[in-house]
Amino acid sequence: MAADIEPRLLRAFTAVAEELHFTRAAARLYVAQQALSRDIRRLERDLGTELFVRTTRQVGLTTDGERLLPYARAVLAAYDDLADAFAGGTAPRALLVDLNTPGMSTARVLDRARELAPHCELMARFESGLTGAAAEILAGRLDVSFGRVAGLDAAVRARLAWQPVRYEPMAVILPEDHPLADRPEIPLSALAGEAVYAGAGNPRTLEWTDLAARLFAGHGIRVAPPAPLAVGHEEFRRVMAKTRTPVLVVIDFPAMPGTVLRPLVDPVPLSPVALVWRKGLKHPGLDALRAAAEERATRENWLVVPDGAWLPETDATLMRRAGGAGALTQRPHAG
Repeated sequence: MAADIEPRLLRAFTAVAEELHFTRAAARLYVAQQALSRDIRRLERDLGTELFVRTTRQVGLTTDGERLLPYARAVLAAYDDLADAFAGGTAPRALLVDLNTPGMSTARVLDRARELAPHCELMARFESGLTGAAAEILAGRLDVSFGRVAGLDAAVRARLAWQPVRYEPMAVILPEDHPLADRPEIPLSALAGEAVYAGAGNPRTLEWTDLAARLFAGHGIRVAPPAPLAVGHEEFRRVMAKTRTPVLVVIDFPAMPGTVLRPLVDPVPLSPVALVWRKGLKHPGLDALRAAAEERATRENWLVVPDGAWLPETDATLMRRAGGAGALTQRPHAG
């Protein structure tokens, strides 16, 4: 294998691997298709293996191609970070930020970060689940996300950096004709015998399902079985309207027609939210996000834990270590 592989060859490979079409990949890179094909052949020669299976009708990755793709993305992300660090007066590349769900506290952090760094392009997307987002961060397809770091695999967590943002009170969404819907607050004990949806079966939200299982344990509440995977708020609303299953959410979750959102009490369960990024990432947009998160947390007391609140001890420990002494102002009842 060649001692040095040019970034141009890796960009050519990544474009074809993602498009699975040479013409589209060439257009994406603003190069001639012949030049792109030449770069792919050179990379295959340097690596001593075929990366694509080509037919007259389609293009696919070989096993070695699939193996190379995450490495190529990581190397290109590092090159981009290097370029940003020494860009001088040029504008940094866009920073891709996963906010999970529109209209929540993460959006307020992003809004403030955009005010703090108007020269940066902070591009939002909305796909719930830190488990899925963490994998994309490490693969170089995403820069920043939000969520519960204690629910991640330890090996994944070791490659990430994070900053505490908020201990977010949890709530439940109920059909508006549910027997508990008239109550302004729902004691956890009132849900005994219920099956509550918490993302079971969704591989991108394992950390949320795990938090729900910890919360429900000993209270006679079951995690509802998997529902059809719904991408986007409207599809989620439609699926939940059909199943009529109570849904575990956080207090800022957007309203859905035909339902009511009620905070959970006795105890008040908390969802620990952190800002998460790949270790070593350098970007002025990330600096703005970190400053905005700290500002919001201080102004709105997001990191103040009510006396008697529920929070797993593992979560409290990780948030405290990442945020210093001020990240946990009162000790909650651990779960």
